[in-house]
Amino acid sequence: MVNKFIHKDFYLHNELAEQLYHDFAKDLPAIDFHNHLNPKHLADNKVFGDIAEAWIVSDPYKHRAMRICGVAERGVTGESSSWEKFLNWAKVVPQTVGNPLFLWSSLELKRVFDIDESLSEENAKEVWEYCNKELQKEGCGAVNIVKKFNIEVLCTSDDLLDDLKPHSEVSKKRGIEVFPSLRGDTILAFDQPSMSKWLINLEEKFGSGISNLDNFKAAIIEQLDKFSAGGCQLADHAIDGGFKFHHDESMNVSDIFTKWIKERQLAGEELLALKRHLLSFLSMEYSKRDWILQLHIGAQRFTSSRLRNLAGASGGYAGIGRTCDIAGLCNFFDQLEKESKLPRLILYTLNSSDNEVMAAITGSYTQDGVWGKVQFGPAWWYNDHYSGIKSQLSVAANYSLISKFIGMTTDSRSVFSFSRHEYFRRILCGQISEWVEQGHLPHDIDLLSRLVQDISYFNSKKWIFKD
Repeated sequence: MVNKFIHKDFYLHNELAEQLYHDFAKDLPAIDFHNHLNPKHLADNKVFGDIAEAWIVSDPYKHRAMRICGVAERGVTGESSSWEKFLNWAKVVPQTVGNPLFLWSSLELKRVFDIDESLSEENAKEVWEYCNKELQKEGCGAVNIVKKFNIEVLCTSDDLLDDLKPHSEVSKKRGIEVFPSLRGDTILAFDQPSMSKWLINLEEKFGSGISNLDNFKAAIIEQLDKFSAGGCQLADHAIDGGFKFHHDESMNVSDIFTKWIKERQLAGEELLALKRHLLSFLSMEYSKRDWILQLHIGAQRFTSSRLRNLAGASGGYAGIGRTCDIAGLCNFFDQLEKESKLPRLILYTLNSSDNEVMAAITGSYTQDGVWGKVQFGPAWWYNDHYSGIKSQLSVAANYSLISKFIGMTTDSRSVFSFSRHEYFRRILCGQISEWVEQGHLPHDIDLLSRLVQDISYFNSKKWIFKD
């Protein structure tokens, strides 16, 4: 089936939208400040063995859709061959109609391979063979694919103990800047079985045993300094439904940490107290380094134990959690601000019921001479589709200042997904042109073009990297 909807003006519904996109947004580079690419793949300019490895194996969005269609887990993330997984996906694609995956799949095949057909069971073998042949050609490695999307800078998500050499290697050798960003969840994972092994690895890095909270903090600071030396500008923490920000002065966190060292388990208020304390400590350290703290709020990550065991912690089966503890969140920010240790913030929410309150907070914590101290982040995860992005733009405009919004990031594990910068920019230009049609904005091309360019590229570049 030929794609009639992937044409040069898709999502651009009038002449102004076309002008804004083609003349001002389309050719700008992109800053992707939060994704989950493997930096080693970029440093090596990895050549993928086949289209399934490049496009399906690491994409939980696709995995989720395949499961909904009844595909057995062995054919999603299990031991099935690459061809079987690709064929399974090809069979599912026509069933994703109405879901953003339907358009994204066609857009990705078009931009990477110039394929003008929607994938289906009928053309699966032909697409498989063609893409696999293209992927083996010189100039079709991981970095080459990223460059097709005009990515200027990308920031990967890295554990505190990860090797940061690949980032500098790709920046030196591959003509694209790749920086680490800290994924800090493992630092607080005292309720996870993996924490004991992680602590042993931290002790090896630190060169000494860790028996108390002060040792632990010293080891963390040493690793944070390494991240700073490696060009890190951002840290990221997941704030899920069970996290509470309210501080209980009566609890001795040093004793709680020592208890965990001895018993390797914590629960209830002791666990929350230690997590709260360490998140506050980390936020102050980020502030000292002028890092940006990203808070991803509202995921329900624990759903199916069966799928967690089969597919791992990021297997595409998570849900949307309850709304955020706004009072606690504000109290947390207030305590940091009182000590002049509140870092710049990006707030992402998975529960769209929190959109307005998150956008409103951007005006609650400010700093003299610093624009956009708190950012209402891009539409995230279940919200990064057409209606979700339009809603997010509208909320940002109404409750904050859209002129200071830092635009799109992919949060992706696939090199193909950078096409979502184009997807976002088309929606942005269409939304602005609609506001003009409705009389909300003047038909002032100088004003509108500057707005589009700032949101698409310049705001993120200036705000994150202070260029």
